[in-house]
Amino acid sequence: MSLYQPPLTLTTKMLALIAEISEQIGQLSSVDDSRQTPQLRRGNRIRTIQASLAIENNTLSIEQVTAVLAGRRVLGLPREIQEVRNAFAAYEAMPQWQPARRADMLRTHELLMHGLIDDFGQLRQAGVGIYRGDRLFHMAPPPSRVPHLIDDLLAWVGHSDWHPLIISCVFHYEFEFIHPFADGNGRMGRLWQTLILSQWRPILAYLPVEAVIREQQDAYYAALSAADQLAESTPFVEFMLQALSVALREAAGSEALTDPVIDPVTDQVAKLLGVLHGNAPLKISELMVQIGLVHKATFRANYLKPALAKGLVEMTSPDSPNSPAQRYRLTDQGEQAAKKAGVA
Repeated sequence: MSLYQPPLTLTTKMLALIAEISEQIGQLSSVDDSRQTPQLRRGNRIRTIQASLAIENNTLSIEQVTAVLAGRRVLGLPREIQEVRNAFAAYEAMPQWQPARRADMLRTHELLMHGLIDDFGQLRQAGVGIYRGDRLFHMAPPPSRVPHLIDDLLAWVGHSDWHPLIISCVFHYEFEFIHPFADGNGRMGRLWQTLILSQWRPILAYLPVEAVIREQQDAYYAALSAADQLAESTPFVEFMLQALSVALREAAGSEALTDPVIDPVTDQVAKLLGVLHGNAPLKISELMVQIGLVHKATFRANYLKPALAKGLVEMTSPDSPNSPAQRYRLTDQGEQAAKKAGVA
């Protein structure tokens, strides 16, 4: 068993945040699990993936990420589209992994970075420095030390008796300090922290804390830098606990973990949802007749495209988009939106 113990000073702020987070989780967990629908979990996962990749300069929007995962054509850089597909595969496989197992970590990195770098799923073999602009932000340990350092860290995760909230945050910092892979370390560190938290409280598997980090990205990097300078993870742990608390508070306020989050729809989209509700899939010509339109361009621009982008409507024959027989129907999220808009 490794004797490694990451340096950390336990502060009153940490203790207060742990108590606050535990209470927030208790309140959310008391809600009937039946309200945690697959559509809701998928929506939160999409927000998580979009935010985590945006931190790494991926420019795809929530709507574009949703479209990519629905198999629809998206105008975007091929690499960014591949990043989305890889991230979704990695997060979906998360229940299979054990946080203290190196083989699982390598397999996750393989899923996350497949087709993006040559040495996916392998610990780095070269030195690496992290830059922000022209300034060296962090010089990672030499590659010869990486296997030993990562094994010590994973052994500590597997045997530590610290609170899981602390373990997850300390791991996140230590992982970024080691920087064990040639690329993808930021998204891997955030995913692995989610894995650790999800094994403590399953509801946290779908908490989009990455969205909070994205909004506070400068503070995120400042906390990493402060921890480097202090030679212990204390500033970063405090930042991450605060981010978790904010994410949980936002979830409680919007019921983001326990009730479908459906953005308000336009009158045009609501009319389309009303026509599709309770009907078999319909062709564009049939939809236009029922809505009362004669210009196909107007229908596509104001009715169909916004509904498709929000994931409210789907095409029943995606493999033949130019077929005259193509038809459209409501998704489960579309049914919820139709009820919310009062057209169902």
